[in-house]
Amino acid sequence: MEKLKIASAQFENRSGDKEYNLSVIDRLSAKAAAQGAQVIAFHECSVTGYTFARKLSKEQMLEVAERIPEGPSIQKLIEIARKNQTVILAGLFEKDEQDQLFKAYVCVDQNGLLAKYRKLHPFINPHILPGNEYVVFDLLGWKCGILICYDNNIIENVRATKLLGADVIFMPHETMCTPSTRPGAGFVDPKLWENRENDPTSLRIEFDSLKGRAWLMKWLPARAYDNAVYVVFSNPIGMDDDQLKNGCSMILDPFGDILSECRDFEDSFVIATITPEKLTQAGGSRYLRARRPDLYRDILGQAHEPEQKVVWLQPKSS
Repeated sequence: MEKLKIASAQFENRSGDKEYNLSVIDRLSAKAAAQGAQVIAFHECSVTGYTFARKLSKEQMLEVAERIPEGPSIQKLIEIARKNQTVILAGLFEKDEQDQLFKAYVCVDQNGLLAKYRKLHPFINPHILPGNEYVVFDLLGWKCGILICYDNNIIENVRATKLLGADVIFMPHETMCTPSTRPGAGFVDPKLWENRENDPTSLRIEFDSLKGRAWLMKWLPARAYDNAVYVVFSNPIGMDDDQLKNGCSMILDPFGDILSECRDFEDSFVIATITPEKLTQAGGSRYLRARRPDLYRDILGQAHEPEQKVVWLQPKSS
């Protein structure tokens, strides 16, 4: 494996406005490629928008969703990749030939679709079905995986993707700044976003608090460290429907250290160079070799009925 330059982007998407969102993907990928990035990753549902989907009927979801790879947005992403000479990863809602709905994330280059992944733990709309397989694929000499947002909170998913051979895991998100049972969680007032030019300090305090970045730092570096993988975290900045998101798109190395991070309020990206040496230098590599599956194979594989609750989506009690 040779060194690879990867960009992680953030931008303020528009709900259901694919033409606009794709134009931003085009603009940012062109800039990243001009700065040497060979790959650029965007956030969950970066093509379609995300949070607005919680209000949509199945018929409305089917109007927003597309077939992959023949849908127009995928074809546009391939066109953008060809024009800008870079690999692009982006997300959207997918519908199959039976009009089943999924949350998808794709990787394309100038020649077409390289990989497609379906979110294992979707929740934003009741008509979206869960994916049922991990995805590991070859990208410019590296083995890569994809896990979308909530998928990364179930630690077995990250470990399984690593054990399948991934040395880089793309983790597109639409996260932070929502209520939870954990201390310090909650929405961030959209008025702070509207007033960000006059008062950036108050907005940054909220974004970096336990509502946002401080919570992320409790677990995201551990996913990279424990599994000896590079993590490419992408997250939107600004308003997504009626929710404010804090960006923090970043790239972490197998030591769990941040190589680069978006720290402004603009549509932007950061670039980091990943190197193969760290994959074996990091402690996680040694811990993986020291595993004793005979001790916990039956424990981890015992029958379990999945239950997924998202606090901010629960109906309010009267």
